[in-house]
Amino acid sequence: MKTFLLITGLLILFAAEILRVYFIMPFPGSQYNNTIDLAYWIANNITWIRIVALLMIALPVTNIFRKAKPWKKIATGAILLLYGVIFFMFNFRFEADKMFYQPSVKNMAPASENTVNASKLVIGVTINGEAKAYPVQLIGYHHQVRDTIGNTPVMVTYCTVCRTGRVFSPVVNGQPENFRLVGMDHFNAMFEDGTTKSWWQQATGVAITGKLKGRRLPEIPSEQMTLASWLGEHPNSLVMQPDTLYKKDYDDLAEYDKGTLKSSLEKRDSASWKFKSWVVGVVHGGNAKAYDWNALTAKGLLQDSLPGLPLLITLANDTASFYVLNRTVAGNTLTFIKDTTANVLRDTNTNSVWTIAGVCTAGLLKDAKLRRVQSYQEFWHSWQTFHPQTKRYP
Repeated sequence: MKTFLLITGLLILFAAEILRVYFIMPFPGSQYNNTIDLAYWIANNITWIRIVALLMIALPVTNIFRKAKPWKKIATGAILLLYGVIFFMFNFRFEADKMFYQPSVKNMAPASENTVNASKLVIGVTINGEAKAYPVQLIGYHHQVRDTIGNTPVMVTYCTVCRTGRVFSPVVNGQPENFRLVGMDHFNAMFEDGTTKSWWQQATGVAITGKLKGRRLPEIPSEQMTLASWLGEHPNSLVMQPDTLYKKDYDDLAEYDKGTLKSSLEKRDSASWKFKSWVVGVVHGGNAKAYDWNALTAKGLLQDSLPGLPLLITLANDTASFYVLNRTVAGNTLTFIKDTTANVLRDTNTNSVWTIAGVCTAGLLKDAKLRRVQSYQEFWHSWQTFHPQTKRYP
């Protein structure tokens, strides 16, 4: 009986410490199954699990150290020491918020004082006339940055393993909420709110387990493009600057924008429709569609329609800034061709001239603007996981 209690108690101790983190971090095989509720239960009951397991092994371990042969004492001591190592590693090294920290200083600088390379990708947000840009290289490490734009609190988030940039309102039940990075589910970052300890999915803003399961954070419109393109449209924008405390962490993501990191979790698949291929994703009226980045790069523009939404997707000369636009003007759906010699668009309806960003500069429709459509560039595995009914183009 004592041997049974000892073995069972030790198995429970080891399994609880390891599985609590294994299920919510990118260990081999951990992100492919629906284990989030089990992971949440373990995380919320870990203290009681430890107490029960320690009580189970207390008497057998005491007897071993009092009466057993030396080799049994040594073996038992080694097992307990191993547990101590695992406890330390899985509680103080492998947890997400022990690996990724919030900026110690958040410095937002005007363009005249900016030190971020203009070719870097940013997540840009405009609220009430105020514009701010957050370099992907920086928020990719931090995973989330809290700020205020146009007197509105925002939570700017990014998951490098899914290549998902999202901006949310961090207000829950009418009150600003604090969130910490707790891990990931299906390779996507998860945040835990400070009040109910519910876990929220970064790609969708949905609470996937906990008291608030099913609730959704309101999303705030955002755009991804190079800093140069963003400042071209918003010259008065503030730009988030690097926190010198995390220089090495930022340096590790220096090639992330281009998808050329060595990390198998973050490196791009250059072929189309592979696990980590790039796509542009759009959702409208409950309909989701993904557009192959390679097709966009080859053609420079794609035209398509979702139910009730004629779309135009264009790519700037930098081959990094993209625009998803509603190609309806004054109730008329326009069809476009690209004038590659002048790097402009022309609509075949009126032969008016348009910029890549959807502004008409000459012709019958001069000064008209195509409305931006919320869209995202991300890995194909992420888009199809969180939009399982998505269609593909082409």
